[in-house]
Amino acid sequence: MIDPDDMTHCEAAIRHGSLSFHAASRVLPKRYRDPALALYAFCRLADDAVDLHSEKVAAVLRLKERLELAYAGRPLNQPADRAFTAVIEDYHMPRTLPEALLEGLAWDAMEHRYQTLSDLFAYSARVASAVGAMMAVIMGVRDRDALARACDLGVAMQLTNIARDVGEDARENRIYLPLDWLEQAGTEPEAFLREPLPTDPMRRMVRRLLAEAHRLYIRGEAGIAALPLSCRPGIFAARHIYAGIGGDIARAGHDSISRRAHTGTAAKLGWLMLASGKAASSAVMPRSAVIYAPVLPEVTFLVEAAAQTGRADTPWGEGRTGDLVGLFAALKERDAAQNLGERAA
Repeated sequence: MIDPDDMTHCEAAIRHGSLSFHAASRVLPKRYRDPALALYAFCRLADDAVDLHSEKVAAVLRLKERLELAYAGRPLNQPADRAFTAVIEDYHMPRTLPEALLEGLAWDAMEHRYQTLSDLFAYSARVASAVGAMMAVIMGVRDRDALARACDLGVAMQLTNIARDVGEDARENRIYLPLDWLEQAGTEPEAFLREPLPTDPMRRMVRRLLAEAHRLYIRGEAGIAALPLSCRPGIFAARHIYAGIGGDIARAGHDSISRRAHTGTAAKLGWLMLASGKAASSAVMPRSAVIYAPVLPEVTFLVEAAAQTGRADTPWGEGRTGDLVGLFAALKERDAAQNLGERAA
């Protein structure tokens, strides 16, 4: 069970760090809301540890150690770590899922860029669909079709985030748009990063990214009917609140470079009401056949991991050992080189 004081800390962290998730979580029943907030607080901590610090490689390596301690039942003496360890123990959380999130954060630390849309899906699977799969596990969902749709929602939400942050990322010398899209548009990545402008080709790429997100929101929504009835309003709310960010981008002519999309309180309340109506309808409507859509290849490993029951504490990187071991060996080498350079300076 999560310690009440740790739970208070987690909720405060989400309330200040992610208004969209906090708004959606408010309509989840307490038995699901508390572990969901604890899960999201740890994931948010992990994301901020990398995103907000200059020593990103070292931050990822520290997170790896924290994850290992959590799965050993000896969490770091911090509220989010203790709460996440309780979630691991209470729900037998498959270790592959938070490992995948950490892998995506490692890609960020290594400043990966993504050549194709499939490559971007693979990144989104790790930093967002892994969280969706963990949420499904908390809700007791282990059905592969439902898990696949949860992963669709995760990818859709991450694509929306990327579309919203094109300008902000560029000013941080980061680019997540598929490089082959830029090549097709005759846009040289380094030139764009030097002077990020909302040109027509960039607006078309943002629109294209949002179209992909929309397709996956439709697919993902079909899986919500497979969730416990009491959970459906919260997930419908998350789906519409995040999609609403895309709507704001579209209304601005797909310019997410000179402005950053946002949604107001009134809009969020409207989506919460819509979510409640959809949840009520889902109780009497037959399931959509879309729930049986093929699994995105990039999320298959998450679906298979989340569908398994039994022990959660599988060895680090089981099933993808070579990739993870190689990735973290490269991170350690880079961290050692940076430390050596700092001492020499």
